[in-house]
Amino acid sequence: MKIELNGQVINTEASTLAELLHLQQIDISCVACALNGHFIPRGQYATQPIEAGCQLEVLAPMQGG
Repeated sequence: MKIELNGQVINTEASTLAELLHLQQIDISCVACALNGHFIPRGQYATQPIEAGCQLEVLAPMQGG
């Protein structure tokens, strides 16, 4: 299925947010995710389903000031 990840359309076979992050080699422990504009708590990544056409933003903290 096709989804949008950080503004780019990708194909994935993942069915959950955790599976998608794993397949994309994204470290779950150091990112925050918003699915279709809604923040998803890290504890829900394993059970949060993803569907074709969804929009996912994955953000990593940055240092600076």
